[in-house]
Amino acid sequence: MSLDAHRPQLDPLTTGALALAVVAVSSSAPLIAFAAAPALAVAFWRNLLSVAVLGPVSLVRRRAEFRSLTVGLGRREGWYCVLSGVALAAHFATWMPSAKLTSVAAATALVATQPVWQGLIARAQGRRLPLGVWAGVGVAVAGAVLATGADFTVSGRAFAGDLLAVVGGMFAAVYTALGERARATVSTTTYTTICYGVCALILLVVCLIGGVRLTGFDGGTWLAILALVAGAQLLGHSMFNYALRRISATTVSVLILLEAPGAALIGWAWLGQLPSPVTLPGLGLLLVGVAVVVLAGARAARRASVTTAAPADAAPLPD
Repeated sequence: MSLDAHRPQLDPLTTGALALAVVAVSSSAPLIAFAAAPALAVAFWRNLLSVAVLGPVSLVRRRAEFRSLTVGLGRREGWYCVLSGVALAAHFATWMPSAKLTSVAAATALVATQPVWQGLIARAQGRRLPLGVWAGVGVAVAGAVLATGADFTVSGRAFAGDLLAVVGGMFAAVYTALGERARATVSTTTYTTICYGVCALILLVVCLIGGVRLTGFDGGTWLAILALVAGAQLLGHSMFNYALRRISATTVSVLILLEAPGAALIGWAWLGQLPSPVTLPGLGLLLVGVAVVVLAGARAARRASVTTAAPADAAPLPD
């Protein structure tokens, strides 16, 4: 049976978690721009410090669950958690450097293709997405491209950056899809601890091999990294991961696009980066696309709930 058949109805708590996640991840790009540190070093520290916060809690409260992921049928879910961390590390390792090679606008627009890849992954998994979802994805991605004012420069360096940004969007989709599978049975704290831990380990190896500086930053940079941990990572990524047991990975990917207007507002208010006039209609399209995806997904979920009756003794999924 498909994941959608086992997914509970969207509730006010999940809706609030998604709203909090969008606000939290919107702070990511401005904080990275503010931090005087290599992007990969920032990505490493935000994941490592998140594990330092989540690890002790999850190991105490979820010790039995951790053990269950290493034996028998639980190994499959354990591998989903591990592979999700690998995909998250690949996303950080490709998209963050892309902003150094091509324009930030182009990198942001190309990584915004994540919902397209998410839809293709869903099709490969045998799930048919409603036409309304595909239409909403197209409108939202077009709005993201317009809102960022993407200016694709024709040069070898810029082309390499554009390619890395597209690959970053693909890995973001893989990360979300694997998280959706893991979150069907694994609790949020256990999943995020494993995922962020694997991601931090891989990024550490990449930084050491590439000679990326990991220490010696000023106080303002460390405060920005701590803000990324508390906001974009723990309240952003983790809340999206929490919501994956109630809404599809495709819908989460489209909702993540709301980071663009949020980051633009924060960049304007904090860093004085005034959005260009073309940004406003782009943000309007983005919001329309997100609304179409959410409504089409909700309509499909209602139809599925009518045609598929859950067993009366079904156990609730872990939070």
